[in-house]
Amino acid sequence: VQLQVSGGGLVQAGGSLRLSCAASGRTFSPYRMGWFRQAPGKEREFVAGIRWSSGSTDYAISVKGRFTISRDRAKNTLYLQMNSLKPEDTALYYCASQVVRTTPFGSWGQGTLVTVSS
Repeated sequence: VQLQVSGGGLVQAGGSLRLSCAASGRTFSPYRMGWFRQAPGKEREFVAGIRWSSGSTDYAISVKGRFTISRDRAKNTLYLQMNSLKPEDTALYYCASQVVRTTPFGSWGQGTLVTVSS
């Protein structure tokens, strides 16, 4: 499966952005999808995840209450609504799929840059 990420950009602190991750292919039914990010000079970190079937979600503590992950199964698309953005949210954001519960995240999208100015 190929994942196409869009929606990044430059925003002022306190602003909002919505990222999208569209999956290609006729059959797309992963166990879970996730958003990750990597800031300059830092390791990639988990941001949010969603069970594709049930819609149950989990978040990194740093974004909980500000970011919302969602999916549209009919469109094979994953979203990340980011509100109350902070300069420390600046990073390259990726989406990835977890095919089954026992496998790691894979099929990484190409990433989109989110820059939050103070």
